[in-house]
Amino acid sequence: MPAIQSPPEDSQRLDRWLWASRQFKSRSIAVHAIENGRVELNGLRAKPAKLVHINDAIRIRRPPYDYDIIVRGLSGNRVSAKLAAALYEETPDSLSTRASLRESLDLSAVHEDRRSGKPDKKERRERENLKRSYE
Repeated sequence: MPAIQSPPEDSQRLDRWLWASRQFKSRSIAVHAIENGRVELNGLRAKPAKLVHINDAIRIRRPPYDYDIIVRGLSGNRVSAKLAAALYEETPDSLSTRASLRESLDLSAVHEDRRSGKPDKKERRERENLKRSYE
């Protein structure tokens, strides 16, 4: 019977790294995102068990935002947010793109006059249709 080989110390499973670096709340959510094509490793679609190495590029899509990050460290366990921030570095281009998108979304937000009270059923449906049209 062949012996089970453990991965080298300089690599880690993608789903485990995403969970340990606090990109996702749980490994199962990370696996779901990977399987749905929302996570790319070095520009290619990956599977949850794909090994991550230091200096790998990861793109995470959480609509409407995209995060382009570089792996700077590995951790076998989930660590505090302060320590998790040392495990990756977001690219400056990604930061500026997200900031400009956030600003444009804030400017395009619909502000309602709430003095007339709670929206009725028709207004709620119109709002839901409007939200769905942007997804």
